[in-house]
Amino acid sequence: MKTVLKMKKIILAFIIIPLFGKAQDIHFSQFNETPVLLNPAMSCTAFDTRIIANYKNQWASVTSPFQTYGISIERALKHLKLKKAYTGMSLSIYNDKAGDAGLGSLLVNLGFNVILKTGKFTKLSAGLGGGINYRTINPSKLQWESQYNGSTYDAAIASGEKIPKSSFVQADFVGGLAYHYAKSEHFISAQDGTKFDIGFSAFHYNMPTYSFVNSGDKQFTKFILHSNFDIGIKNAGMAIVPSFLYSRQGPSQETNVGCMFKYIIQDQSVYTGIKKPCAIAIGAFYRVGDAFIPSLLFQYDKYAFTVSYDLNTSQLAGVSKAKGGLEFSLRFNTSPGYGKALGNSVNRPTYK
Repeated sequence: MKTVLKMKKIILAFIIIPLFGKAQDIHFSQFNETPVLLNPAMSCTAFDTRIIANYKNQWASVTSPFQTYGISIERALKHLKLKKAYTGMSLSIYNDKAGDAGLGSLLVNLGFNVILKTGKFTKLSAGLGGGINYRTINPSKLQWESQYNGSTYDAAIASGEKIPKSSFVQADFVGGLAYHYAKSEHFISAQDGTKFDIGFSAFHYNMPTYSFVNSGDKQFTKFILHSNFDIGIKNAGMAIVPSFLYSRQGPSQETNVGCMFKYIIQDQSVYTGIKKPCAIAIGAFYRVGDAFIPSLLFQYDKYAFTVSYDLNTSQLAGVSKAKGGLEFSLRFNTSPGYGKALGNSVNRPTYK
């Protein structure tokens, strides 16, 4: 009986905490594959065009699966014609469904940034974004502890709780800064190139109202500090790719650190473009106090596919049996990101 009651309280927590707390934003474990969801200034610093699709399924072992999916599109404007600075735009659409009550979030955001070429290998970017967040829930699916009759849930028992409305819309704004560095040699076999991005962003700085019960509660501003590196090992055909993410939203915080080890399977032919680059990377990330995340990435020419799995290490590990969530991402970008195309717009390959 105690086990059943404990399970029920855990499931109720999954439903009610996101509803009446300062709800968690949409986010993915593969944070490097959601650049504009981290920072609008990240758009178009490394690639003139980039399209990324993401999907995640989590907590199926505890309650109704939490499913998150979306797409982001970035496009640089007049990059090749402007020597000192250019602009970029991004459009992102993400959808999230969580728990038995179907707590949903549809986020549509348009971003704009200005990228200044501060040196031969460096860029500084500032970006702003704005959009809407459509929040939904199915109140009829909510179950309350007061409706537990001692052995089972009884819908005939009045909960005595205030029934929330089923939806509301938020206007939301974000801003950020990013620094980009990229330097590489002619061929990826040399592997003495280095690329890194460091950025800072602030989400919900307008502090939009977040409430299904007209309480007037404000959503906390979320601050993010992030960085990722791609460090080639000279003449080894390998690279080390470490990453870091720290976010804070009101009393909540998240720290995610990890590293991928990339092996170059095939070099690219820089001038003709006939021989396509190919690489595979394996590694793991740790979201402090929550999950260990093994990851696998495969890159071919302008495409990249990443798969990862969250192994739960939080207090729910016993109930979830360490099962967190499976995540996929598929990326397309206009340059392959190897050799001369590592991200340095000064030295582009001759092919598109």
